Amino acid sequence: MSIPSSLLTSAGLIGGFAVARTTKNRYLGGVVAAGAGLGAMEACRRRTGVAPALTLGATYATALTGSHPLAKKIGAWPSVFTVTAATAAAAHLLAKRRR
Repeated sequence: MSIPSSLLTSAGLIGGFAVARTTKNRYLGGVVAAGAGLGAMEACRRRTGVAPALTLGATYATALTGSHPLAKKIGAWPSVFTVTAATAAAAHLLAKRRR
């Protein structure tokens, strides 16, 4: 049994931000986020193939980087939750695709 990629992306985005904020170490938060993102891509690749996994990776990276300017407009946690919801939805839809 593997962990759903949508759960891994959510854990990575929320957990990575929480670790960075709690420890005041952005790099440590980035390690958490990167590890979960790579895990999500691998879970997606196993289920649906390389192309959906790469799409998920691009979506995840866009969410991670896009959360920063969005945070300036709506706040840090609301930004993290917004990009997490969008990424989890994308991961769920990509996991439903068949090779």
